[in-house]
Amino acid sequence: MSDDTRLTLEELLSDVSSVPSLPLLYTRLDETINHPRSSIADIAKVLSEDQGLAARILKLANSPMFGYFSKIDTITQAVTIIGIQQVRDLALAISVMGLFKGIPEDLITMEYFWRHSIGVALAARVIATSQRETNLERFFVAGILHDIGRLVLFTRVPDLCREMIETSRDEQRCLYEVEQQRLGFDHAEVGGAMLRRWKLPIRAAEPVEMHHRCNQAGQFPRESAVLHCADLLAHALELGDSGEKAVPPLIAGSWERLAISPFQLPNIVAQIDKQLDDITNALHGAVS
Repeated sequence: MSDDTRLTLEELLSDVSSVPSLPLLYTRLDETINHPRSSIADIAKVLSEDQGLAARILKLANSPMFGYFSKIDTITQAVTIIGIQQVRDLALAISVMGLFKGIPEDLITMEYFWRHSIGVALAARVIATSQRETNLERFFVAGILHDIGRLVLFTRVPDLCREMIETSRDEQRCLYEVEQQRLGFDHAEVGGAMLRRWKLPIRAAEPVEMHHRCNQAGQFPRESAVLHCADLLAHALELGDSGEKAVPPLIAGSWERLAISPFQLPNIVAQIDKQLDDITNALHGAVS
């Protein structure tokens, strides 16, 4: 694909046959949660219509990520204890993980791709915990979604993606920099545009869009910095594979914005390492 024939971002996302829509069940869940007369029982009923989704939410609720001492046996309990917004965020993450099928193995192994995304999600959640942030699951879902734009690229322009991966390896450059040069935008921008297309809130879209340039974030610079640092940690720890073979550079000021002491790093890494396999196993049905 030459420079004068390259796709625009809008054209890339315009092919409804190649670019998936959000599952109807998640849309119904969102509508139910937003309805002023809905109860927790109503929300649990919608979730329970998809047995696989309900089972994964229960596995997550009983995982070390939450650390509850008593077992959570029902979706109603999960919604009550974890929280309505938090369960919605988890349902979004799980729903999206089941959308992309048939991506060639020579481009990416989906098991490794989602392991990287889960690693970033956990890292973002742990960093957000250190920041005393509320609703930690919005950071978790941002981690799951942060590279979704790369899956769109793999689906829509696989041959060009092969070329860009080869170029990044041969020239020892970050893949997102090659994307910017060849396309005029990168996978992070594709992901942010995708989330806006799904009519997800800006608090979800902007950190995904800005995770390689968090210093340019408008409304959510702190969340973007958390996601940026979490992505770097996951790459440095070699958690899975997103297609990016290099550790992206740390944007000046992003670590300082979060005021994380170097002495906290071993504990952050230990928490990620402790939870990664359990969370990956809990979500495994969504990534097969």
